[in-house]
Amino acid sequence: MRTVNIHEAKTHLSRLVEQAAEGEGFIIAKAGKPMVKVVPLEAQPERKPQRIGFMAGEYEVPDDFDSMFAEEILEMFEGKD
Repeated sequence: MRTVNIHEAKTHLSRLVEQAAEGEGFIIAKAGKPMVKVVPLEAQPERKPQRIGFMAGEYEVPDDFDSMFAEEILEMFEGKD
């Protein structure tokens, strides 16, 4: 993969982006140290979409959920059996 310095990348950005879009990725370096890699979007691994709400309707939350077992929990904290 080709490495270009920041000045060259700024000067020839349009050409470099076109080449990267065609599959020729490149690395931009600052003072000889590689900083970023530019690759075409197709080369990026696709992420699977998250399945939000896939269990909707499978469970019910009781109306007293916020106060369930409150007395038992209080007894545990206070050391009572």
